[in-house]
Amino acid sequence: MTLRHKGELSNLARKRPTIHDVADAAGVSRGTVSRVLNGKSNVSLSAETAVRRAVAETGYVVNRAARSLVTSRTGSIVMVLSEPQERLFEDPNFSVLMRVATNQLAERDMSLVLMIAGDDRGRDRVARYLRGGHADGALLVSTHAGDPLLDEIERSGIPAVACGAVLGRESVIPYAAADDRGGARAMTEYLVNQGRRKIGMITGPLDTPGGALRLEGFTGVLGRKAAKQLVVHGDYTQAAGEAAMRRLLEAVPDIDAVFVASDLMAAGALQALHAAGRRVPDDVAVGGFDDSVIASATRPALTTVRHPLDKVAEETVRLLIDLLDEREVEPVILPTELVVRDSA
Repeated sequence: MTLRHKGELSNLARKRPTIHDVADAAGVSRGTVSRVLNGKSNVSLSAETAVRRAVAETGYVVNRAARSLVTSRTGSIVMVLSEPQERLFEDPNFSVLMRVATNQLAERDMSLVLMIAGDDRGRDRVARYLRGGHADGALLVSTHAGDPLLDEIERSGIPAVACGAVLGRESVIPYAAADDRGGARAMTEYLVNQGRRKIGMITGPLDTPGGALRLEGFTGVLGRKAAKQLVVHGDYTQAAGEAAMRRLLEAVPDIDAVFVASDLMAAGALQALHAAGRRVPDDVAVGGFDDSVIASATRPALTTVRHPLDKVAEETVRLLIDLLDEREVEPVILPTELVVRDSA
């Protein structure tokens, strides 16, 4: 490299755009630029547009290290998945949550860090990470009631919101969720109106809202007809759905419908029914919950409850941002929708 090349590089380094350059280009004050870059809401739309354009034109890059010294912010959010790692790759719902949350945070120039807390070692790692001040907030996904990590999060003082209510802490941890109980009622009423008389259910874990509230919706419609032998519990995996359906067939051979608390478990239930020689929906109608990509891929295609997961994820991120900006928040519950296909 010649001395001339070194000099040119040195000049380029000295000319790296600053926040003052952005302010000059946008025709606003340095304070206005700072408020826009830090995601503050007290900026007019015209000023924000001018700053965003100036950032792009000048090539300005935020110095995160310097910003964190001033704001005590890391610029990152940790998503805590309280399930075994293999669930991350099996259940398509988690990829939807990650995609939406990543995109939402990117609009504020923030990053998403995924951590698995499906066992004691995972929970310890998350607790150490939070105590170390490595994240500005936490997005809790598939959190079970009584999870000891909840106490660690509370002690850390880090702002946290949940995707789906955390049972027993609904008034403590803000959340966004689908109307699990209402969606389950709609599916159960649909099966009843189809003339089905022996309707079973495969639930999710009862220490999660999807497990408990969907069961409440089911029993709320059937009342005494929701016999104990017609309800089997699962863990939202396909294998659990298949095993639970086999148990239902053994316990109630004349079962003619089943409501399954997730599409993934419903796919397993369909496998068990096919293996037992039961026709769907002629012999046994099957309804799921989620309307994930799985629902249209099963044979027959799955009648299910549409869970507005992308909207739930958006609202969860919004709640956390509001907490970080010290705004008051309230739980958000979004409506579900019955989607009728060929399985029921």
